Amino acid sequence: MDSNSPQPEPTPVPPSTDPLTNQFTSLNDLAHELTSLQDLANRGSWLSILDKVNRARSLSLLNTPHDHLTYLAYIVLSLTKLRRFQEAQTELDSLDDFNSHHYRYETYPKIYPNRSGSMVPFSLRWLHALLPIKLGNRQEGLDRFYLLLDFVREKLNRNGNEESDKVWRKREVFVVNHIINQHLSNKEFSVCLDLINSLISRGNLDPALLSKLGYVQMQIGDLDGANVSFGKVEKMASESEENESGLRNLVSRNKALVYLVGKDYLSAVREYDECIERDGMDVVAINNKAICLMYLRDLSDSIKVLENSLERVPTVALNETLVVNLCSMYELAYVNHSDTKRTLSNWIARVAPDDFDSSCTRV
Repeated sequence: MDSNSPQPEPTPVPPSTDPLTNQFTSLNDLAHELTSLQDLANRGSWLSILDKVNRARSLSLLNTPHDHLTYLAYIVLSLTKLRRFQEAQTELDSLDDFNSHHYRYETYPKIYPNRSGSMVPFSLRWLHALLPIKLGNRQEGLDRFYLLLDFVREKLNRNGNEESDKVWRKREVFVVNHIINQHLSNKEFSVCLDLINSLISRGNLDPALLSKLGYVQMQIGDLDGANVSFGKVEKMASESEENESGLRNLVSRNKALVYLVGKDYLSAVREYDECIERDGMDVVAINNKAICLMYLRDLSDSIKVLENSLERVPTVALNETLVVNLCSMYELAYVNHSDTKRTLSNWIARVAPDDFDSSCTRV
């Protein structure tokens, strides 16, 4: 799975009347050893998660329906991360329909007194839509994503409390982003514009969403429209009281993208430098700065930018896109690039998370 791809949210809390507002003292109150599973997921230790889940199953430690669903979500996610898509699908196929009464709290009043609603983790619903695409069935996956979007919007239309609405709005953007990325890959730009404008018309003025709108507008040659969209993001950043570095970096990356399209690579580098100065772990800025330097025929500095980022923050900078670009630059710069790439590949094998695709070094 692409490391830039959006990640599924943690398993939602199963509460008394609203699964998004009830408070528990720890994640372990939700399911057996959930804190440990969450920590392993954050570190990309997907093989360790598989071991832990299989051990829990063999020892019959999953004693409640919610335990079973939570562990299933982690095992399907882990298999998907490891690109073992058919195995992940087989695990998912073990479930009944998500709307089955077997997966509702009120079906088990003795286990879950005073609780109601579905106990199916949102991540399982997301994986149910994603896996067909990973298995080459794009249309089936898209159809499932649109059904998931309808499901999310149905939740929003029920006028829940403010905290619940906030979570479901985030999920709405999350699902729409996946749908947009699928349409973008097929250059179906008009569909992307409709989806984004639909979210905006519903009152969602997320800066990242507006930036994506600008990106799509640039794809169809609407530079004026893109500048308007990027301008709205810049205005939001200037009016923000929190002065978040992430929001300011988003503005700078948008500006750099406009410079890139105009082939003003020096100005783009300056914007990316500002991003890196504010946040040394801004991998998008690091990667794109290196590309700009390559376009400026400064291959040596381009390589240094990527190598330094890997040395400084390997757990953040280590993603397939950055490594592919670095290896391409090695091939352009060095006659003995195979040895250099092999050294890089050996280093990656020591520090990379389980789901890193080592074939990107092309050794």
